[in-house]
Amino acid sequence: MEEYYGRQLVQPKIKNVPAYVSVAATFNNHICQRCGQTDIEKLPNYHFYCRACLALGRVSSRDVLLSLPEPNLFDGHDILSWSGKLTAKQQEVSNELIATLKEKNEHLVWAVTGAGKTEMLFPVIHKALTQRYRVGIVSPRVDVIIELAPRLQAAFSKTDMVVLHGEQTRDYRYTPLVLATTHQMLRFKSAFDLLIVDEVDSFPYAGDKMLSYAVQQAKKATGTLIFLTATPTKQLQKRVRRGSLKTSYLPLRYHQHLLPVIKTTLVGNWRRKIPKQLVKQLTHFQRTEQRFLIFVPKVADLKKVYDQINKHVPHLKGDYVHAADSRRQEKVQAMRDYQLQYLVTTTILERGVTFPGIDVLILGADDTTFSENALVQIAGRVGRKNDRPTGLVRAYVQHISLNVVAAQRQIKQMNHRGKKLGGRK
Repeated sequence: MEEYYGRQLVQPKIKNVPAYVSVAATFNNHICQRCGQTDIEKLPNYHFYCRACLALGRVSSRDVLLSLPEPNLFDGHDILSWSGKLTAKQQEVSNELIATLKEKNEHLVWAVTGAGKTEMLFPVIHKALTQRYRVGIVSPRVDVIIELAPRLQAAFSKTDMVVLHGEQTRDYRYTPLVLATTHQMLRFKSAFDLLIVDEVDSFPYAGDKMLSYAVQQAKKATGTLIFLTATPTKQLQKRVRRGSLKTSYLPLRYHQHLLPVIKTTLVGNWRRKIPKQLVKQLTHFQRTEQRFLIFVPKVADLKKVYDQINKHVPHLKGDYVHAADSRRQEKVQAMRDYQLQYLVTTTILERGVTFPGIDVLILGADDTTFSENALVQIAGRVGRKNDRPTGLVRAYVQHISLNVVAAQRQIKQMNHRGKKLGGRK
């Protein structure tokens, strides 16, 4: 029965399901009760199925959704294993989150990349678990979940936790702590007393009505919802200005250094010929053994750029990666383990992944693929650790685009606020 606590699982229509809450998977007006959408496809005999949430298995008018109310069958004997110490500003944000938990409200943590958002969550998660609350931490990006999992498990080593995403194969377990991608929330209903959405502005969550619906459905009506991001969407910022969303703002990284500002270099058509300025920079990286990421706009650019690097600077050891790469996790781990000096990547690595001591190059930063927020997030990959809190972020462009200028302005504004708190270069 534990499999159904706070869940909504698809099963074919059956007559007797004692003790289970059973609802039709779709209503007559063709609204899917799992994802709240009306994107349907016809089946024989006047039946239909939902296309919007098909990735999580088909749900049709022939099915029901089975669930049991969340009973919170936890002992509350949580032990916070983390022994680190928050800065004064981090502690202030942490206290505000604990107050939000008590108020059962919504809250936004607007903190620069590298501010230590995860560590600021530990006290409120600890508070919730000791009150026998069920806690969910979700993100749109599987890379974020993979990176968070060991950190959370280390911080709450005595607490049972399940990790859920499309690329893992372990079976679901009923646990007080759940770490998952936002898509997995389609399988929950009124489950979480505390639900935390990390990287709330990132694809595919931002602007996706289905995933927003899933998060709201997965949270209890009396639950607390916390959003985390360094680059909130226009909609979130509008709620902040209207006063309908309480906000904690942290414009300074945990090590008290400012964000690296994006530098620009004008080049010719880089798809036709690799820029000589880039070759010069790569040669310098080879000589100094500096590790780095190169971001490109399109998947089609990856191998071409990688081959050009091999041709002009053959002694650099690297690889290329994108979202649909079957060896994606393997390549990212190789970069983490210092087996590679560089990766050529799409925006899939713009956030949620930390490679200590790297520099970042953005080839074709003026391409529309790179939004203002994406560029800010990419710049935030640099200088994340205390032993190297600064570094290079260089954008190679054929012209200075509005997004590049806006990203530079946003970083400078954050740094201006950070300086007021004692931030240093």
